[in-house]
Amino acid sequence: MTTTTTVPAPADPAVTDEDLASQPVGYWSGVVHRAVIRHIRDAMARVDVTQPQWWTLNRVDAGGDVTREVIAAGLAEVADTPYDAGRAVDTLLHRGWLRLDDAQRLHLTDDGRAAKARIKALVTDVRARIHAGITDDEYVAALKVLRRMTDNVRAVTPA
Repeated sequence: MTTTTTVPAPADPAVTDEDLASQPVGYWSGVVHRAVIRHIRDAMARVDVTQPQWWTLNRVDAGGDVTREVIAAGLAEVADTPYDAGRAVDTLLHRGWLRLDDAQRLHLTDDGRAAKARIKALVTDVRARIHAGITDDEYVAALKVLRRMTDNVRAVTPA
């Protein structure tokens, strides 16, 4: 186990690089989360789609026995509310991007595949803007640190 002797400091948006190690991860992860999610959702809103709809299109396109319940379970950890999955499915069915078979499994329609391709181009562009000036190695290192912090917190949090 690695330990640090750095003394925590209050959140400071103007902190110098030399003092970043003392900054609270909760503050900075929140700043990043709000900025990135706002940027992604604003870009998607311009083409009248939501993140849960995008996630749903991807999950359905991956195949298998995908039902509303599978979508709800898959989005539970990332959706803002427990209703987002159902709303996404209903909207995509209404648009004709998804269809239900007799066993209530979800499938992409041709229009759904075309929409998914358009949204993928948008998401790829948005990701490039978010990652501008960041190498893949830097990105992987940042995610590894965040994953480790998550594991550390889960290990000491009572069930």
